[in-house]
Amino acid sequence: MAEDPLGGPEDEFRELLRRFLSGQGDLDPSKLAGAAGLPTDPLMVARLMGQLQRAMNASGDGIDWQLARDEAGRIAAQGSIRASADELDQLRQALNVAALWLDEATSITQLTAEPTLITRADWARLTLPVWTELAEPVATSIADSLTSALDQQVPEELKGMIANAGQLMRSLGGTLFALQLGHIVGQLSAEVVSGGDIGIPLLPGRDDTDVQAALLPQNLAAFGAGLDIAADQVQLYLAVRELAHARLFRHARWLRQHLISAITDYARGITIDTARIESLAAEFDPANPESLREALTSGALIPPKTESQVAALARLETTLALIEGWVDVVTARATARLPKADAVAETVRRRRASGGPAESAFATLVGLELRPRRLREAAAFWQRITDEAGADARDSLWAHPDLLPTADDIDDPARVLAAITGGGAAAPDALDEALSALLADESGDRPIERGPGETPDEPEGSGKPTA
Repeated sequence: MAEDPLGGPEDEFRELLRRFLSGQGDLDPSKLAGAAGLPTDPLMVARLMGQLQRAMNASGDGIDWQLARDEAGRIAAQGSIRASADELDQLRQALNVAALWLDEATSITQLTAEPTLITRADWARLTLPVWTELAEPVATSIADSLTSALDQQVPEELKGMIANAGQLMRSLGGTLFALQLGHIVGQLSAEVVSGGDIGIPLLPGRDDTDVQAALLPQNLAAFGAGLDIAADQVQLYLAVRELAHARLFRHARWLRQHLISAITDYARGITIDTARIESLAAEFDPANPESLREALTSGALIPPKTESQVAALARLETTLALIEGWVDVVTARATARLPKADAVAETVRRRRASGGPAESAFATLVGLELRPRRLREAAAFWQRITDEAGADARDSLWAHPDLLPTADDIDDPARVLAAITGGGAAAPDALDEALSALLADESGDRPIERGPGETPDEPEGSGKPTA
């Protein structure tokens, strides 16, 4: 075994960790699991210890996202139940009716891919790639900050020893982060009712510009179980919402990447408070891990947002609010014939405003809240545009990112209305010019859309999982 310059074994730190992971250390492994926000049952603790032991022997420098996939799939499968044939038929009929109703409420045409019905396990498996894409910048930032903190706090003669310790900490930290993310996604699979329930399209289509609509029968049934509303009305309302969301992202093919890029750019700007890490390490008492749990689960290690991050987050929240507000307005129009539509809509709004435990955990882990704050204002904006300019003019604002309304537009729709209708004497601005160019060039590069009776490019349901 190599010696460090002071005569101590280079692998002393590794040996201490080995002793802890083998149960010989002072810290109870179940307390470590609890501190990381993971369950403290014996099975989870054993899995955590096993994964950390494997991480110690790993030679790679990146995060093993397969751990997240395995953990998400394991949790989702535990409570995943396949719906009966009758339930599936009823939901398929609801999706067919929802598509017809939407044709009356929006000029955005039907999807080319057949909507699908999936289990919780399907949802976790299919959406995990997007979750890892959103979380990776933060995980990398945490690993870099840990390594930097170690490098800055040791004497020069110990750099060689700490370099090995730093790599080991990156591996252990990455393992813990991947397990946390997988646990969150597994929990989310029991909360969501559809592919677009989180607000961004998580299910992959045939290419980067396509989107797959999907319902989770088990969760949809649970959503309506506590309501004094007929199940078929709940199914129809949520089917309309999901199809409206998917149609919007298929129509505005730039929108999905616009959102994903905005989220990842925001996440890359996150830095970890190394001073807080150093203080936490110095003050940590193995017999009382409450301070560690609080730091890891409260987001305390992530410092206040920079001005550029605040601005980026505001733009992201505005886009998310515009998406959800548009879906609300279109869904309300399409479901006007449902007697209990308003009651279901209010339940959706309350549920969306509060979010679920797993969604809150993701916000803490990544530092990003996916629920926009100005949903009602955005819905009121779209309703006014619809009332005064019509559904076609409203939907035309999604044709290009330059046409997308801003936060100021939400507060004062008059400017957008003036640009759409040609009213007002103000000089044309960027919105006016972009809209004029779009309307003047009818043969421009716009997405090709299929009508309700046209045949998709591939067989319906091809390669898609079913419940």
